[in-house]
Amino acid sequence: MTGTAAHSILAESDPGEPMTTAERALRMAHTRAAGAEVEVTVRHGTEALTRFARSFIHQNVAQETNSISVRLALDGRSAAARLDGRPDDEALARLIDGALEAARVRPLDPDWPGIAPPAEAPHVDHWDEPTALASADDRARLVGGFVAAGDGLETAGACATAGLSIAFANSAGQRLTGRMTSASLDGICRAPGSDGSGREAGVSLGSIDGRAIGERAAMKARSAMDPTELGPGRYEVLLEPQCVANMLHFLFVYGFNGLAAEEGRSFVRLGETQFDPAITLRDDVTERRTVGVAFDAEGTPKVPLEVVQAGVTSAILHTRRTAAKASTQSTGHATADAWEPGAVPANIVIEPGDRSPERLIEGVGRGLLVTDFWYTRILDPRTQVVTGLTRNGVWLIEDGRIVRPVSNLRFTQSFSAALAPGAVRGVGSERPLIYGGGDGAALVPALHLAAWNFTGGARG
Repeated sequence: MTGTAAHSILAESDPGEPMTTAERALRMAHTRAAGAEVEVTVRHGTEALTRFARSFIHQNVAQETNSISVRLALDGRSAAARLDGRPDDEALARLIDGALEAARVRPLDPDWPGIAPPAEAPHVDHWDEPTALASADDRARLVGGFVAAGDGLETAGACATAGLSIAFANSAGQRLTGRMTSASLDGICRAPGSDGSGREAGVSLGSIDGRAIGERAAMKARSAMDPTELGPGRYEVLLEPQCVANMLHFLFVYGFNGLAAEEGRSFVRLGETQFDPAITLRDDVTERRTVGVAFDAEGTPKVPLEVVQAGVTSAILHTRRTAAKASTQSTGHATADAWEPGAVPANIVIEPGDRSPERLIEGVGRGLLVTDFWYTRILDPRTQVVTGLTRNGVWLIEDGRIVRPVSNLRFTQSFSAALAPGAVRGVGSERPLIYGGGDGAALVPALHLAAWNFTGGARG
């Protein structure tokens, strides 16, 4: 799909169309089953991606997004269904009839929490019109800047843009609409024997500097050449923001999650000082630099939620289902498949510190600067022990100076212990947005941690 086609999709659509479609679906459902509890989510817009490899663009894809999700409960039995495509009356009727048929043959759902009551959501508008209408040429210009900055190094990566309007309506009278844009450029530069990564994300494509990202990646790739081996052991670490975002994913999914707490898998102990006082952590869709809309898949408004305050664990995320079991209220963190993973954060924020990147390095006695983690896997949710590998550049720091690159390492480390009281020695002042697609984003700084357990080289 070309940029012109994407422009016409958005230009021809009525901004109220998603809610009009949601209301139409509700009426159809009540015509067929007057007593059913029904919720409808409609998503409309465009999503596009430009990929490059070996320093050439090799793929441009764009798609119109038209999806309608229906979830309903009938006589204590619940079911959900989804339609992708244009929502004419015949397609909507099939969708609703399918959901009703599935609900009638399901067993009773004793934990059905009911649907969300009417409530206002915070006013947020993470939207940029040029990004919503971005063309393949617009993305190619960013890619071109990245490739040029490599100055002869082989490059690869992707540039993505999206613009979505979302409407939610249910039979209890809840009505919410929102819109969001997102843009990201993520790439690597490859030198002989080493890679360096660079990335940037935000609401606006125009705020992303492809050349600057490429320069960072190229600098990392060249400075990581000819790495030496480093033996296993416990080292101080300076984790760049991408690593911190990876850590937080595990802490939230397996810890600050109402389902994990309900099933006894969580490490969280509310009211206790489980983290260093330097850590204040929240989920906050109202943060200006984040992305997303101000309500979740169940129609619950997202309000800023402080999860850790100066090291003290203060909250757990809930869907309506886990909140009902815990005799509390949903925190607005349900996803379309929330019955399986439970509550999932969409806008993680760590309060920044006062350390510039240079000062963070200067504070390390003997340790490692790590760019990225990958292949991270949970070993024990209760202790948050995770194993994984480093990637895209690791350097040894001695007496506050980077002295040499080292080969990638495997680690086995408790993420909660790495952030425990007394374990955080510095928090960065810069917070890039780490965007994983969909509704998930993290605005987080680099962290200087007292100890990290490296168990061997990348091969074992």
